[in-house]
Amino acid sequence: MMRRLIAALALACAAALAQAAPAHIEASVPHARLAGSGVYTWFTLKIYTAQLWVGDQGYRADAPFALDLRYARKLHGRKIAEASAEQMEKIGAGSASERKAWLQKMLAIFPDVGEGTHITGVFVPGAGALFYLDGRPIGRIDDPDFARAFARIWLDPATTAPELRAALLKQAAPR
Repeated sequence: MMRRLIAALALACAAALAQAAPAHIEASVPHARLAGSGVYTWFTLKIYTAQLWVGDQGYRADAPFALDLRYARKLHGRKIAEASAEQMEKIGAGSASERKAWLQKMLAIFPDVGEGTHITGVFVPGAGALFYLDGRPIGRIDDPDFARAFARIWLDPATTAPELRAALLKQAAPR
């Protein structure tokens, strides 16, 4: 009986550790927890796995949260920035001139990635977005409108990836 209890506790601890937020996320999203994750594919090609990390307030526009993308293939930073601007346009985020300025800022930040590389966007309400490559800071965009538009790519009801959105928001309610 005692061995079963110890085994159960060990499994519970392992599960809790597996869900612990990376340090760069926890630093900006207090009490960060994984709200959901899913895979983005283009036709049949897996592009990345996305994770949404939220704090105790859950996913809200006035609370910090993080989107972490683990890439499944090599992509050029230019392509990531251009695809992001294109998705912003598709969901109606920002004006044409805003998207053009945002594209220039993303081009300056987003690096080329390979299989297993993470890019994390941390959304700071009222301030903008911080970006990390494999947990190391790579840039920031101090524009709350940009941060909202960028998050909408995945989290807006008009997203072009509604199944991914549902998976990300699965457990994003406040606690």
